[in-house]
Amino acid sequence: MAKPQLAGLREKNGIWHIEKRVKDYKKGWLRESTGIPISKRREAERYLLNRLAEIQIEILRQNKGVYTFTQAAFRYLKEISHKASASTIALHLDQIIPFIGELTLENVHDSTLSNFIKHERGRGQSPKSINNALGVISAILHRSAERWRNDQGKPWLQYAPPKITRLSLIGEQKLAYTLSWDEQDRLLKELPSHTADATLFDLNTSLRESEIVRLRWEWEFQVNGYSVFILPGTATKNSEERIVVCNSIAQSILEKRRGIHATHVFTYKGNPVTGLNTKAWSKAWKRAELPTNGRFLKGIHNIRHTCGRRLRAAGVKLETRKVILGHKNGDITTHYSQVEIQELKDALELLTNRKKASPALKLVGKVSETKKQLKVA
Repeated sequence: MAKPQLAGLREKNGIWHIEKRVKDYKKGWLRESTGIPISKRREAERYLLNRLAEIQIEILRQNKGVYTFTQAAFRYLKEISHKASASTIALHLDQIIPFIGELTLENVHDSTLSNFIKHERGRGQSPKSINNALGVISAILHRSAERWRNDQGKPWLQYAPPKITRLSLIGEQKLAYTLSWDEQDRLLKELPSHTADATLFDLNTSLRESEIVRLRWEWEFQVNGYSVFILPGTATKNSEERIVVCNSIAQSILEKRRGIHATHVFTYKGNPVTGLNTKAWSKAWKRAELPTNGRFLKGIHNIRHTCGRRLRAAGVKLETRKVILGHKNGDITTHYSQVEIQELKDALELLTNRKKASPALKLVGKVSETKKQLKVA
């Protein structure tokens, strides 16, 4: 007597496919290929049973308001996809999900995160980088408890999320490095031309790396004969519009780049640059004989830091520096008057005067060494 066959399978091009109505399943029908050849019916039936079990568990979880971290992570990514930080957050989640993705939200806490932290330390990630990833986890847990609801109105996470312990940064944080004018010249000489252009532009505008690579010609307009960019909130770190005023040096870079690409200011081989912290940057930094002893940062953030220090050395007031640096302050960029924009232009023009925009003292990392510098001076 032939064994009874499980309903819900049909043959298509020599492969078993599932076609079965599933009660309470959002899609109504489960339709997918098993990838199993027609000669292996029993194996295809086992596959179907496993899929039905998975779906029932998922339905039960949703009815009870039980969700996995992976489900929450993908919802979070969808909600923040418009932000400039979305790609960085996606990279963090790519590292996190293999360790806690299948856990329910209630089971994400310090104990279950220990293996992830151990793995990240083992591959050389800094405590600050790991803390950034832990911050993403905390943000997802908070949204699950405070914002997200299932069809029955229950929160994805029933209770307030546990506080995720961050790693200590004492003795771990690297210092930003302020370039001297000679060091700047050496670095620019060693960089590829397209990166040198972006770096010199950054030294005179103080953009973040993500803002540099996104900079588009359509955001440019003219005020009294010089260029001003209005960056939309989707292109900035804090999701607020940002004004970028060009001094004479930044303007010269724009004129050099104009006409090379239809949409983006900074490109390489016909495509928008995707980042400045590349191997070419690291090699140029080393050839320029800039610090590589582990105490200082070696990346593009030093350029933004250098710009800020030079503005301060030139006597630019704090409020104006905050606007130039793009710090979050609640102001709406497009409400700046021409007089205020001219004030920003005048402040940035001070960066072209090497004598006036020179920080008097470079932080070297230890108070004792700084005192020695003061005595010598």
